[in-house]
Amino acid sequence: MFAPRWGWGLGSLQLGQLQVWTAEAAGRWACRACQTRLYGSGPDERWPGSDPEVSGFGPAGRTLKEWALLVSPFGRLRARLPCHLSVRPLDPLTYPDADRVLVAVSGVEGGAQDPARLQVKYDEALKEVAIVSDTIDPQATVEVNAPLKFGNTDLNIKSSGSGCIKVQNIECDNCKIETEHGTSILQSVKSQKLHVQTRGGKVICLGTVYGNIDICASDKSTVTVDKLQGSSVNISTEDGLLKAKYLYTESSFLSSAAGDITLGSVHGNITLQSKMGNITVDSSSGCLKASTHQGALDVYVSQLGKVELKSHKGSILVKVTSSLQAHLQLSGKEVDVNSEVHVQEMAEAHKDDGIIITGLMNQANKHEKWIKADAPKGTVSFRSQSWFQSLKLQD
Repeated sequence: MFAPRWGWGLGSLQLGQLQVWTAEAAGRWACRACQTRLYGSGPDERWPGSDPEVSGFGPAGRTLKEWALLVSPFGRLRARLPCHLSVRPLDPLTYPDADRVLVAVSGVEGGAQDPARLQVKYDEALKEVAIVSDTIDPQATVEVNAPLKFGNTDLNIKSSGSGCIKVQNIECDNCKIETEHGTSILQSVKSQKLHVQTRGGKVICLGTVYGNIDICASDKSTVTVDKLQGSSVNISTEDGLLKAKYLYTESSFLSSAAGDITLGSVHGNITLQSKMGNITVDSSSGCLKASTHQGALDVYVSQLGKVELKSHKGSILVKVTSSLQAHLQLSGKEVDVNSEVHVQEMAEAHKDDGIIITGLMNQANKHEKWIKADAPKGTVSFRSQSWFQSLKLQD
């Protein structure tokens, strides 16, 4: 049960389409009946950098109703909505005590939104703000401004239908986001544990997202990442593209059933798996294990730990810096080692219907750093490529 603090001694003041709640107890509510908004301004400020075609967020429209809840600076937020939701930090200059959660529901002109269908409550015992509705118009937008670390315990958000979720510049211990067909946008989020799940929508990570991250995208959902940084990262898709510019992790596991996996610069122990899709890595620094059943592999190795690549029915292209120290074991139906690559102690062996090439680059120790590439039904190509060439290709 939520404590009915939000209803104590309340009266309401009608301002056209806007209903602003005031309180008899001075100081518990911000009374700004003379203003049409408690915070924010126009759509551009409320959705910075958002592209409706990409994010799923359309015009915010006019404000229909708003709340200003007095809260503990460290609390949690729970939301269950069929419409769009945005969560971002409270303005620290306006609210230096970080003791408010501001909520507004907006709608497009001519829409059928009924703000009375939205329940906004604060349970002081649980230190939890709950924003819940099953029937509010799916085209409505709910905007929440919370203290920067308000979700210090838990940020738990779920949208249904085509409802989109955006979380921006928030820090929390646990963050859980679930959508059906709507887009999830995480921008500059820090969380010890971050879980995102969608059954058909897009997942977009902007800026740097920190934490132990678990993203599960089913059906044709795509995952697009600027930069992830944390101890553990797990991302899985089914038919959709998985694309990340930067990964800085101790351990990462990325998989896709039929979609392609396209990565920029990756660091740490990385494991990649795809059944039907292709795998591309623009720059790998660390240990890399990548396998695909029918797709192709295209990998650039800049700094080596241990690299193991396998394509059961496709081909493999491996690119390395000329100064890289590595023990090589390249096997496939065909193996092509570019003449620019200087391999010492090269040996050739034939097995079944394929060929195996072994050797050393730059006097490497075969027990420490090695590259293994196996394409039993395809071609393994091995060539030299400078770091600058790799950057140019990434651009």
